[in-house]
Amino acid sequence: MIYTFYPLVAFVLSNVIAQLLKPFFKFIRTGQWDIYQVLAAGGFPSSHSSAMSGITLALGLQHGFDNPVFFLACALTFIIMYDAANVRFYAGKHIEVTERLINDLKELQTIKLDDPIYLTKLKKVLGHERLEVVGGFILGLIVAYVLYINII
Repeated sequence: MIYTFYPLVAFVLSNVIAQLLKPFFKFIRTGQWDIYQVLAAGGFPSSHSSAMSGITLALGLQHGFDNPVFFLACALTFIIMYDAANVRFYAGKHIEVTERLINDLKELQTIKLDDPIYLTKLKKVLGHERLEVVGGFILGLIVAYVLYINII
């Protein structure tokens, strides 16, 4: 029975483990404990990459690496990893620049910025650095493989 749901279990477990590891890696990096990192986007390791590499390897192990489902999973995994490391990462950078411009304009006081849109708090970290994506990718492979050798 568990073998039937093995890819889904690999997906979920890879994601959960990645999220649970984020506070520990943030503590190692900054010396500050932040339990809310468990729910955060961004950070090390990437849960998107972990979940997708986990389900992709699980599908390959379960159905064969010559199966079209595995090829589709590979394509989706690489799209999601690219998105996490590029599109979402740079969207976060745009937020940082925009907030900096707003703060600079407020300091110059040449423009009155009292519209509520300028007071909106935006999440700066939307995506991942490449190392965070690679870390998630490797974590997902490890989780899927450990599950596989323990199921078979």
